[in-house]
Amino acid sequence: MLPLSESQLRSSFVNASQRERKELTLPALDAVRWDDLDYLGWRDRKNPNLGYVVVEVDGEPVGVLLRTAEGGVRTRPQCSWCEDVHLPNEVVFFIAKRAGAAGRKGDTLGTLVCAEFQCSANVRKRPPVAYVGFDVEAARQQRIEALREHVTTFVRRVTAE
Repeated sequence: MLPLSESQLRSSFVNASQRERKELTLPALDAVRWDDLDYLGWRDRKNPNLGYVVVEVDGEPVGVLLRTAEGGVRTRPQCSWCEDVHLPNEVVFFIAKRAGAAGRKGDTLGTLVCAEFQCSANVRKRPPVAYVGFDVEAARQQRIEALREHVTTFVRRVTAE
């Protein structure tokens, strides 16, 4: 992922009001390892019910404001983005208000995502050897591409009119 400035991040959010963009808590951008990310995701330090995701779509950064859903999950769910079955972390159901007129009417989309947005690290782990001759690096690369596709598809659905 290409490095983004504070102003680029704030202006990228398609489903947030100007007030929400101004008040969002950014991560420590100087500590972000941009080359290791397929998307930038973080939880708000001041309000842990809020999450933020920024991904490059058609060469432009597109941000989505997420809120955790009310209630809990009875079973351990699988992340819809990285699809890691050996998760070392919690998975949370996030809800995103749709962009534009649909969002103003109250339309939302939901998705199960790693609670701290660790998907990029999860897909880069060496997968177990499934059989003799299994191409571990090809499988890892396929997981990276699948993650990028899942995140981009979700963001496109949020922005679709």
